[in-house]
Amino acid sequence: MRFELFIARRYLRAKRRQAFIGIITGISIVGVAAGVASLVVALAINNGFRQDLQQRLLGSTSHISLQRVADDGIRDWPALMDRLSKQPHVVAAAPAIFEQVLISRGPRARGAVLKGMIPRYERRVGDLLNSVRQGSAEGLEDSSPPSPQNSVESPHVSQKRRDMGHPGEPKPTSRAAGEGARSTRAESTPELKAADRSVRSTQTAPESADSLAGVHARVAAMAPIVLGKDMAENLGAKVGDVVLVTSPQGELTPYGMVPKYNRFRVVGIFSSGFFDYDSSWAFARLSDAQQLFGLGDLVSVIEFKVDDIYKAGEISDELEDAAGKGFMATNWMEQNKALFRALRLERVVTFITIGLIVFVAALNILISLIMLVMEKTKDIAVLMSMGTRKAQVRNVFIAQGVLIGVIGTVIGLILGYSLSYAGGHYHMISLSPEVYSIDYVPFAPRAADGVLVALVAVGVSFVATLYPSWSASRILPAETLRYE
Repeated sequence: MRFELFIARRYLRAKRRQAFIGIITGISIVGVAAGVASLVVALAINNGFRQDLQQRLLGSTSHISLQRVADDGIRDWPALMDRLSKQPHVVAAAPAIFEQVLISRGPRARGAVLKGMIPRYERRVGDLLNSVRQGSAEGLEDSSPPSPQNSVESPHVSQKRRDMGHPGEPKPTSRAAGEGARSTRAESTPELKAADRSVRSTQTAPESADSLAGVHARVAAMAPIVLGKDMAENLGAKVGDVVLVTSPQGELTPYGMVPKYNRFRVVGIFSSGFFDYDSSWAFARLSDAQQLFGLGDLVSVIEFKVDDIYKAGEISDELEDAAGKGFMATNWMEQNKALFRALRLERVVTFITIGLIVFVAALNILISLIMLVMEKTKDIAVLMSMGTRKAQVRNVFIAQGVLIGVIGTVIGLILGYSLSYAGGHYHMISLSPEVYSIDYVPFAPRAADGVLVALVAVGVSFVATLYPSWSASRILPAETLRYE
């Protein structure tokens, strides 16, 4: 093969009688280099966005979620969570409740997923509470029970209870009954008089409650909630505002199904960078969510964080077996399968589209070799008359085409990785954070991508040499040199 390489290098460096062939050869090298560099940069950008998306996704959700198959809630969850937290590869665990609700403020309303959680556990399995941009999530740490004033029932039920004489809603009495009551209090014992003064003092509470200080006190006593950025913008809610959270799981009364709702005070607004979370998620304390949905001490899911995210499938199977019958576990790869499948498809399309540059360069290699064979026909005939075999002639032109591809590939790899490193290190391409949730284009070049691109470029260059080398090996020395 050393003979073929020697001839191929001489043909590649020699001056052509037709300068056009040399120009095409140079264009072929530049084309291969441009195609390889473009592929390396494009794959680095694709991989950078994928890594950024994966990091944000894993920061927003847990690695593994355990729930009941019948979706009837997890009873005695503290003992189960403590037992499963000791399983291998489990780093942290947290209880949670997920329910669909309607969040409204004035005439505006949005459907949302309300997540009831315990903040100190939630921060161990996810980072959404750490992405609060306005206000603070510290308000969720307060475990004091919400004021009874926050729990609101339907006005129709309240009116009907008053009409039925419900113990909590005294019915209006006649004037005679009022006079009889006053005469009874006048003739009562000192103990009853003291009780009467206590009742009269409580009757002044509504007057103080109507004051500005009373309103602020009631708002401060409401259960706290943290909203997503886009949801808060759609509702027109700011930190300190009050929103109404309505649960579709109503309460069955003699008058039919009555929706349950509760007033919450906005203590924070988070921005995760994911539209789905920012536009439709809200956080509340676990106890407040349990009270709103009437779940008692049940939770709907136990979330886990593991030490190896790529083994989440195996670990989820182990946790499902350890939890026992009636439980099922899902991992982050299953929950986001469609998203990562779309990213893989985008990667393939990008590779094929930009790889056409290498294909065009291979056509230039084909043209330059065909013209070179036509120019060197007499030289080939002389070599063959001196004993050079057809296979050797064929290898000469194959080696020349592969050399063009290798030179262009090496130049392209150096250029592509240099641009990727500079783009990732110096953040050369800026983005609008309001639109892309990131202020620069991430570059994450991988050595495996470079190997794949190099193999494809050299392989395409090799295929482009097959026809010219075959035509060169079919030259007949006697016919070519007959009139020389």
